[in-house]
Amino acid sequence: MRELAKEAMCPLEKQVFQNDQHVEPIQNEHDSGTHTFVENEPTVLQTLKELTPTLASTYRYLRALFPCIGWIPRYNFQWLLGDCIAGITVALVVVPQAMAYALLATLSPEFGLYTSFAGAATYWLFGTSKDIVIGVDISLNPVTTAVGSLLVGEVINRVHEVRPNEYTSAEIAKNLSFITGVILLFLGLVRLGWVVEAIPYIPVSAFITAASITIMCTQFPVMMGIPGINSREVPYQVVIKTLRKLGETQLDAVIGLTCLIQLDLIRRLCSKMEARQPKLKRLWSTISSLRLTFAMLLYTLISWLVNRDLSEKESRFRLVGLIEKGFVHAGPPSMSLDLLGIVLPQSPIVIIVLVIEHIAIAKSFGKQFGYRVVPSQEIMAQGTANMLGPFLGGYSCTGSFGASAVLSKAAVRTPIAGLFSALLLLLALYALTGVFYFIPRAALAGLIIHAVLNLVASPTTVMNYWRLSPFECMIWIIGVITAMFTGLETSIYVTIGLSLLILLVRLSRTKGQILGHVSAYSTRLETPSHDCIKGESLVTCPPWRQDLYLPLDKKDGSNPAIPISTISPGIFVYHFPEGLNYLNQALHFKALTEFVYGHTSRTTASSNVSKQDMLWCDDSSSNGQDVNLPKLKAVIIDCSTINSIDITSVQGMCDTRNSLDRWASPTAVNWHFGGLRNRWSRRALWTAGFGRLSEQDLNSLGNWTPMCSLTTGFGGATEADISSERIRRKQRVDEKDESGGPPRDIVPVKTEIDQISRIQMKGPGDRGTRNDLSRELRDCQPIFAIDRPLFHATLDEAVAAAVSILRSRT
Repeated sequence: MRELAKEAMCPLEKQVFQNDQHVEPIQNEHDSGTHTFVENEPTVLQTLKELTPTLASTYRYLRALFPCIGWIPRYNFQWLLGDCIAGITVALVVVPQAMAYALLATLSPEFGLYTSFAGAATYWLFGTSKDIVIGVDISLNPVTTAVGSLLVGEVINRVHEVRPNEYTSAEIAKNLSFITGVILLFLGLVRLGWVVEAIPYIPVSAFITAASITIMCTQFPVMMGIPGINSREVPYQVVIKTLRKLGETQLDAVIGLTCLIQLDLIRRLCSKMEARQPKLKRLWSTISSLRLTFAMLLYTLISWLVNRDLSEKESRFRLVGLIEKGFVHAGPPSMSLDLLGIVLPQSPIVIIVLVIEHIAIAKSFGKQFGYRVVPSQEIMAQGTANMLGPFLGGYSCTGSFGASAVLSKAAVRTPIAGLFSALLLLLALYALTGVFYFIPRAALAGLIIHAVLNLVASPTTVMNYWRLSPFECMIWIIGVITAMFTGLETSIYVTIGLSLLILLVRLSRTKGQILGHVSAYSTRLETPSHDCIKGESLVTCPPWRQDLYLPLDKKDGSNPAIPISTISPGIFVYHFPEGLNYLNQALHFKALTEFVYGHTSRTTASSNVSKQDMLWCDDSSSNGQDVNLPKLKAVIIDCSTINSIDITSVQGMCDTRNSLDRWASPTAVNWHFGGLRNRWSRRALWTAGFGRLSEQDLNSLGNWTPMCSLTTGFGGATEADISSERIRRKQRVDEKDESGGPPRDIVPVKTEIDQISRIQMKGPGDRGTRNDLSRELRDCQPIFAIDRPLFHATLDEAVAAAVSILRSRT
């Protein structure tokens, strides 16, 4: 038994317990040159003080609300030139797309220009990314969609169904934008950007695919010139009705199909030329980005040549029509309580999509170019644009990956590039509205379909989802099917709900693990890494020993041929794979209790228990009577996955302790905790009676001394760290405490450095005398409190302490 205890100890403890001789405990603080550490309980008042903002933190918060303060004083002419070129370039892409996506929102094209202008003009004040363009979901890449505009159109359509002919589409869109802006601004001001992480990726991916298919379904009849199709119906009904009326295709199909084919050919050509001519990669990338503008100019010219002498009703194909100059729809939104009551329940889905899309874009460019994006600040910038946009006539907007990619490739330097984009949009609103009249609607529909065509997840992507997580892949499929038959709003709620359900099931129903011990040897392999993948390896360098703790059921993927031994008869180690909380505590403690009952014998035989004290559920014929099984001695909890512990978990642990104490009566079961770092968790368990030895143990163990982790104060420090600490301690060496002597926590630097050298030079196999080692350890300090002997720094120390107690008992 002693040998087993020695094997479970770390090298330093083995030296302390060398030759099975018990070392005297570390001297108390009244002895010279010694140190103790007793943990102070955390208090609510201390926690509240830590949360109370200070004057300095308030100043930092207010300054962080305007990131532009940090870079505007350093602005120079070189930045101005780059921002001007980048802003004009991206505006050429924004103009045709903004008008196209306004049609998705059942608004006239100029509303897209209003929205893009509001986002471009305000983002630079609050944003933390130089590459973001805020607009009406302008899309060139598979990372973003025109979903925002589509959702606005669905909200407008729903309000018209509830209150027909009572509110205009512009009023509904402006109210929705203002409400979402206020909510987003609030989330940004209180710094709740981390809430975005609560929405997993799979629901968003399913939503993007479903929304892309929905958009194509709604725009296909427009591109083909098929009349009489209500594009606001459920997608599958739109598809069925479109196929039935396919024979009524108009001349618009020529414009729409050729526009779609042309855009795809230009994209493919530029992509190939970028690979063949790396030196001209930027040029080809710019041409690819501007292909939408080129297509709109071409088909606008064709439309003007064909329809210049015809009225809008006599035109050969449907046109955008008259667009009024300037901000004719500017003004505050009409804040009708009735309208707000209808729009407010529809705003959560819009907020979710806008925020997720914007943060994803900002983080993507931040990682690419090496600057930090603050999610809460981005949400605040987005909220400001959505709240102020309605006063100019705009509607809900978000960051655009496509336009942002164009901005990035144009060598943008600062967020002020948005101002140049806003100026060009302003020019378009006042000087180019006559040109916009001749833009064919079929060409805009082809542009929209081209923008969202690549957003549909490919079969390869879906197969990767299946390989990564089959359950989440099923959620993705359910989300897409739900959107096709019920609508996008239902889809996003169903997929998020299913994802949260899987999370709850994993947290509450993941089984715990009883760990066993394996003596392992770590070494290097002589074969390269690609040969190691094939499982071919040879040992070349001397190995070093370490202790591993693996599940006894071997369901962790470890080698099934390796035998895993129990720690010691009557000692059990339990691991929580998903932490410990009120959701899973009942499952874990039930599993622990059942395992202990099945692998130990009851200390007091049931036949010896009086009938008066027996429980009705006790079976006197078989309840723990296997004499070949060991007696229960200790339970070790691996706290590596535990941070906070709630009251329900503590109560469940207390109930389990009482059950196991009755099983092992009259001997109390010791509970050891390895690696529990949270102070409030230690306080909760200490309050419940854990972390300490019972009076019975203290009387029976005699001169047993608790184990603790010690350090000289320089453990693992570099020479530079030791030098700086030497200087710091020399500066304090003259300080006096109240009694007139040197501060008690001061240890002469030279003495401590010498101790470090002696301890580090000794290996596990070195055998020095007990007295020399005791003197070396005498000035060491405990890392954790020594007044809680059953709270241990690591799982290894907890195992060593449990075995040591067992050895002392025997």
